[in-house]
Amino acid sequence: MKPAKFDYILAESVDQVVEALDKGAGEAIVIAGGQTLMPMLAMRLARPALVVDINHVAELSGIEVVGDELIIKACTRQADALASPLIQRHVPLLAKAIAFVGHQQTRNRGTVGGSLSHADPASEIPLAALTLDASVSLRSVAGTRVVALADYFLGPMMTARADNEVLVAVHFPLRAGPVGTGFHEVSERRGDFAVVAAAAVIALNGDGICRTAALAIGGAHGMPRRIAALEDRLRGSRIDAHAIRSALPEIAGALEPGADQHADGAYRLRVAAILAERALLDALGEAAP
Repeated sequence: MKPAKFDYILAESVDQVVEALDKGAGEAIVIAGGQTLMPMLAMRLARPALVVDINHVAELSGIEVVGDELIIKACTRQADALASPLIQRHVPLLAKAIAFVGHQQTRNRGTVGGSLSHADPASEIPLAALTLDASVSLRSVAGTRVVALADYFLGPMMTARADNEVLVAVHFPLRAGPVGTGFHEVSERRGDFAVVAAAAVIALNGDGICRTAALAIGGAHGMPRRIAALEDRLRGSRIDAHAIRSALPEIAGALEPGADQHADGAYRLRVAAILAERALLDALGEAAP
């Protein structure tokens, strides 16, 4: 199929983007990498009146450390993020997750902001960003607001971003001291969306007590999901493999997995616990002195 007819703007600035979205009155859509939107247009699953291309907006690309944050601009290509020394150093979990996203050709075009805007519940970048307590900057003609990812994801491919807003950057808080991370997923083929994925962060203090514990599951809920009860059980205690296994039952109570042609809910719950254990053990191994 071919896309339905639409108008097109090649924007040169963020101001031009938000003005077009505001005038679009809910009928305008942004395109960056196009790895998701182009197939949707071709199949007419998306029928916007206006497509706003942001690839020429220079201020929407780049990776930098500002104060106590690492900031990735929305149009930054996934391949550039994967290769970035700043990301490898400050948010290695994100690099681990991006390595599972598609393949080299799709990462060359796909953007970090595009993945967060699309918000597929099985997508790796939103899962890692949620685990890392990231937030996003959203710009409209009224100004900029920052939304924590814990409040940004609302459901399957649903976010708190309004129709007249564009995602301009994602912000990752920098963590002090040694931090361990782990990422595991199961997919039908390497590069496919995850059937289930798990991302973990663990940091220990000088006495070996867990001061930071974060675990999120993707593909087994309507959106990426933090497992707060498990995190609470690990935080503040001396953790080992036994403690991690003892906390795994908390996962089932936090998820409402659906069934599709790939797997049923029972399978997703079982795999979520297995992958969570692997991710947490990897994180613990990295965090241990």
